[in-house]
Amino acid sequence: MEELKNYINSIRRDFAGKLLDENHINKNPFTQFQVWFEEAVNAQILDPYAMSVATVGKDLQPSVRLVYMRDISEKGFVFYTNYDSRKAQDIAFNNKVALNFFWVEVERQIRVEGIVQKVSPVDSDIYFNNRPRESQIGAWASAQSSTISSRQELEQKVMELTNYYKDKPIPRPKNWGGYLVEPSKIEFWQGRPNRLHDRLVYTRNENKDWKITRIAP
Repeated sequence: MEELKNYINSIRRDFAGKLLDENHINKNPFTQFQVWFEEAVNAQILDPYAMSVATVGKDLQPSVRLVYMRDISEKGFVFYTNYDSRKAQDIAFNNKVALNFFWVEVERQIRVEGIVQKVSPVDSDIYFNNRPRESQIGAWASAQSSTISSRQELEQKVMELTNYYKDKPIPRPKNWGGYLVEPSKIEFWQGRPNRLHDRLVYTRNENKDWKITRIAP
């Protein structure tokens, strides 16, 4: 373990990212997100829509996991999950969450803080109906975050459901759907040399207007 610690502490990599300043950033954080997202796609980053979602449950223990952003609008960021999962149980207790996009290839991250709520059943139906059948079956087969006896148990459920829904449309499970994260704060982080990174933060005021401030790295 000591050897590993020494190895970790010996790693040093400087950043050489692009300039991020108040004169070259869009006044609308969602427009700025779109600009950075398109640049991440053009840089051929694997899964640029992957984001960490941090929640806090009744035990006050923070929990974080990766999910896929599946929609974005002026309202916020949307992801889909099982409503009986741990993150859903956390959200039912505390609707304040945090998101993080990290794109190491372009030395950028985007941090989001806000509140979360379920999207409409209609929107969840539309998204579910456009998923591959294998993913639809998976949503039925997996009681997400619950204990199972083995991998074989899960695969058996998948086989049974595949046979049951053969040649039939697969409905959305009632305990599966989307969440909308409505941000109150969005930070754009750009890696820069000597750890003097650029950090610009959008904060939403009572009038729903966005204020941009710079914070120290």
